[in-house]
Amino acid sequence: MKTDRKILMPYITGGVTPQWTDYLPAMAEAGADAIEVGIPFSDPTLDGVTIQEASNVSLANGTTPQSVLNELSETTVDVPIIVSTYANLAVRKGFCADLKAAGVEGLIVPDLPLEEMPAIEEGIDLALLVSPATPPERAQEIVARSRGFVYAVSSMSTTGERDHLPASAIDLATRLKDATGLPVLVGFGISQPAHAAEAARVADGVIVGAAIMRRVLDGAGPARVGEYVATLRAALD
Repeated sequence: MKTDRKILMPYITGGVTPQWTDYLPAMAEAGADAIEVGIPFSDPTLDGVTIQEASNVSLANGTTPQSVLNELSETTVDVPIIVSTYANLAVRKGFCADLKAAGVEGLIVPDLPLEEMPAIEEGIDLALLVSPATPPERAQEIVARSRGFVYAVSSMSTTGERDHLPASAIDLATRLKDATGLPVLVGFGISQPAHAAEAARVADGVIVGAAIMRRVLDGAGPARVGEYVATLRAALD
């Protein structure tokens, strides 16, 4: 992951369209430094309505965890791919080996208790989440055990587009930057270029999911999504 500029990590739900991997090079060419690929899950805990809708569409398309990895393994894109999914899948024996075989470099598991982290096999960067409600001692332990980057949840809510960036996002990013040398990326509610710029005044970058998936669900193809990602890139630069 590039660290000589603010990091931009757009998200896409694997399998949301038959040609979903076409979005990956479009995002990279528009300035993404890494791309989060969500494996659709039928019982999410942190995904808001937009990403839930994307997951339902993808599952209706017949998407499975293995089909997402198979398609990723056939795709060449010049930025790291970070997969996100839930603990029921992530702790499955051999799952991380399958990620590596597909060329995936990192993993996000939002419902993984810190105590269950040993169940995730070595060999993959596991980014752990910290929320504004995480007690300081617990946050310190989480950042110490994160690999790759630390995911700062902007507010106590599910994913989704927001009108403004919560003040809690800046407060949390500031605390985490003081606690770790790993990149701190802010996610949840980053949907406008101004949000990205505001968060990146403190954080090392942003993760943008629902705003992209709303466009995909509304029919935007790779070129139009790339145009939107380029506006985020410009705001961060």
